[in-house]
Amino acid sequence: MEALFFGKGHEPATIALNQLNKHALIAGATGTGKTVSLKVLAEQLSAQGVPVILSDVKGDLSGLTRPGTTNPDIDERLKTVGTSDFVFQGYPTRFWDTAGLKGLHLKVTVSDMGPLLLGQILELNESQLAHLITVFNIADDAGLLLLDFKDLKAMLQFVITHRKDLEANYGALTTASLNAIDRRLIVVEHDGADAFFGEPPVDIGHFFETREGLGTINIIQSQTLIAHPTLYSMFMLYMLSELFEQLPEVGNPDKPKLVFFFDEAHLLFDNAPKALLQKIEQVVRLIRSKGVGIVFVTQNPLDVPDAVSSQLATRIIHNLRAYSPKEQKAVRAVAKTFRPRDGLNTEDALSRLGTGVALFSTLDSDGAPSPVDVVTVAPPHSSFEPLTDTALEQTVKNDPLFHHYAESVDRESAYEYLKARAQRTSNSAKKTPQRGGASILDSVASSFTRSIARSIGSSLARGLMGSLRKR
Repeated sequence: MEALFFGKGHEPATIALNQLNKHALIAGATGTGKTVSLKVLAEQLSAQGVPVILSDVKGDLSGLTRPGTTNPDIDERLKTVGTSDFVFQGYPTRFWDTAGLKGLHLKVTVSDMGPLLLGQILELNESQLAHLITVFNIADDAGLLLLDFKDLKAMLQFVITHRKDLEANYGALTTASLNAIDRRLIVVEHDGADAFFGEPPVDIGHFFETREGLGTINIIQSQTLIAHPTLYSMFMLYMLSELFEQLPEVGNPDKPKLVFFFDEAHLLFDNAPKALLQKIEQVVRLIRSKGVGIVFVTQNPLDVPDAVSSQLATRIIHNLRAYSPKEQKAVRAVAKTFRPRDGLNTEDALSRLGTGVALFSTLDSDGAPSPVDVVTVAPPHSSFEPLTDTALEQTVKNDPLFHHYAESVDRESAYEYLKARAQRTSNSAKKTPQRGGASILDSVASSFTRSIARSIGSSLARGLMGSLRKR
């Protein structure tokens, strides 16, 4: 079975490729070497022809695209890990950016994001979320597409205006909840959230490319996105749910089709309602059968809930720095998650690990956790130095997909139709207005959008994360 070389402890630390389908964890305090561990795994996966998706929250991963250079620290580390055939090299890298500034413009449609994830982004309470779901349902019933932010705002204003008429078919709609949604839309739009809603939406097939046998490392530029933690975590969760929705079942392949690194993973679980946590656990459990591995990267291993942590085959834990009684208690809890090794005090080691050294455990050939080992992590083959802004811009513009994502598409959708409808109503003010929820929808849906609704009506389905998907 093919394996990735990670470093050296009592013995070489390797991870069987088929174990990465069963997910992994990289954890440790700031400055202890998590980024190096992430880079080493990403490089090794690429070398095995496995594409990778990772988020760059600090702006220091663009160096993956070019070879590294030697220095005394790397020379010493190579002696420790016993690698004699080490060669510096860069890897095929593709840059994405939800703002479209430092990578291919990564967009999704409002409908594909869906009301559940969007409700989390908007930080809605239970009643407000129920109203948002109703807005989506009304748009769906009328055959109106929700593609970008202005579509959602126009649809919401339509529901506010015709609230009383719509209640007959959709139940009570309160002005307070609808206006609260409207205010939250204004806030997140001001924060730039609207930049990644629209078309062309990202084609997940573009994440699976290989070049000359090497898997492409897809870097999502997240330095701006991470400033809005809920938005960041829900967007990354959307990416995972899309992979789950669109990929076919493959069982348990010899190596993953793709590995997804979820940096700052604690943001995914912080303050998430129970219903969303259940969906996350479901994605983590089931996406393995789609050939997708997940590597959670966070500061404290206890950030990951037990229901998710129990599904992790590989654990890489750097120094946890335990000074307070609370921190020491956490270290004891983490130590208990490892299978002990004779002669090693796991709890003591967690607080004494040097930079670039980690506790390591994976599943052995029998599927049981290997005894914990103190491992010196191998150095990355690529550069530690990020690309300059000029070099990054040139790399993005030279990408074969640049022109595909460079131009925004703004086809007729809810905003355009409702705007035209309002204009027609204004021009024929003497016309008797229609009443009743059903009549309102009849007046909204044009014959064109009605024909679309009929043709796709049978294929409308709620995705795993509760989004309305039109296939």
